[in-house]
Amino acid sequence: VFKSLLPSIKTTMWIGLCGVEFYSKHNYCVLEPFKVHILGCGSALPTLRHNASSQVVEVREKVLMLDCAEGTQMQLRKCRVRFNKLSHVFITHLHGDHCFGLIGMISTFGLLGRTAKLHVHAPKELGEELDRQLKFYTHDLGYEVVFYPVDTTQRQVVYEDRSITVESIPLIHRMPCCGYLISEKPAQPHIRRDMMDAYQIPNSQINNIKCGADWTTPDGDVIPNERLVTPADPIRSYAYLSDTRYIPDLWQQVKGVSTLYHESTYGDDHLPQAEKYCHSTARQAAMVARDARAGKLLLGHYSSRYEDETVLLNQAKEVFENSFLTNEMDVFDV
Repeated sequence: VFKSLLPSIKTTMWIGLCGVEFYSKHNYCVLEPFKVHILGCGSALPTLRHNASSQVVEVREKVLMLDCAEGTQMQLRKCRVRFNKLSHVFITHLHGDHCFGLIGMISTFGLLGRTAKLHVHAPKELGEELDRQLKFYTHDLGYEVVFYPVDTTQRQVVYEDRSITVESIPLIHRMPCCGYLISEKPAQPHIRRDMMDAYQIPNSQINNIKCGADWTTPDGDVIPNERLVTPADPIRSYAYLSDTRYIPDLWQQVKGVSTLYHESTYGDDHLPQAEKYCHSTARQAAMVARDARAGKLLLGHYSSRYEDETVLLNQAKEVFENSFLTNEMDVFDV
C-alpha cells in the first residue's frame, strides 16, 4: 500500500507486536518497543502459583527492573531478556518480597562475566546492607554495583537520560515506600518524505525541519512546517505503584499515564485487612486508574488466600473496565 502511495521511495514495512516500523532510503521513523514483563505478581507468602514481586521494563533499547524478589533471576531466564542488557534496578521498599533476590542476581551476573555497571536505586536504608552483602558474598565480582539512595517522601527524578525519565512516587505503607513512573521524553515529528522530494529539500535540512523550521523554495514560496512533517509519536508512560494503602489523591501523581500497575492485594471481602496492613483492594486500584484516566490498569501483588483472582478482576472492572490481571511471563505493551 505504501509503495503504491510513494512509488519513488524504497520502503520496507515490518509489522510486529509493538507497532509498525517504516524504513526508507533517506529517513526512518520507528515506534519503539515499550514492554512490561511480569516476573512475579504474588505478595509476601510464597505459593506454588505466584512468584513475589518483580517486573522488567523494556523501553528505548534499555532494560530496567522494578523490584527483585526471591527467585527473580530464574524468572529472568524464563522471560528470555538478556542478563547483560539489564542496567538499572529500582527497589520500592525493603520488605523481603520486593528485594530478597537482589544479592543472588548480582552474584550470578558476576559468574556470567558481566563487566558493565549495575545501577541500583532504592530507599537509603538498603545502601549499607547491600554493601555488607557485597563484601560478604561476592569476591572479584568483575563489575561495579552503583547504589543511589531514593527519598521515598517526595516525587523526584531518580534517573534520566536522553530518551526517558524515571520518577519516584511517594506511597503509604508500613515502611518507607515509593512507586516509580517511567516516561518517554517528547520525540520530534516525522519527516514527510513525499514533501521533501516534491520540493527537492536537501537532507541537510531534515534536523532543522524537525525542529520546526519552514522551507523557502528558490522562487521564494514559503512551505509551512506543518506540511513537511507528521506529528511525533505520543509520549508513553508506565507507573508502578507497589505496596500502598489507598490514597485518594494518588491519581494526581500519575494523571494520564498510559499503563498503570497498582497493587491489589485484597478484594472487597478483606477491606479491613487492607486498611490494617496498608494495602489496597482491586476496587481501590481501579478507582486510582479511573481518576487518573489511565490507558489500562494492571493488577498484582495478590494475597495467597485467593486461589482464583478473577474475583479481583471483576471488582476492578466494575469501576475501570480496561483492567487486567497479571500473571508470571505475561508481557504487556505500554
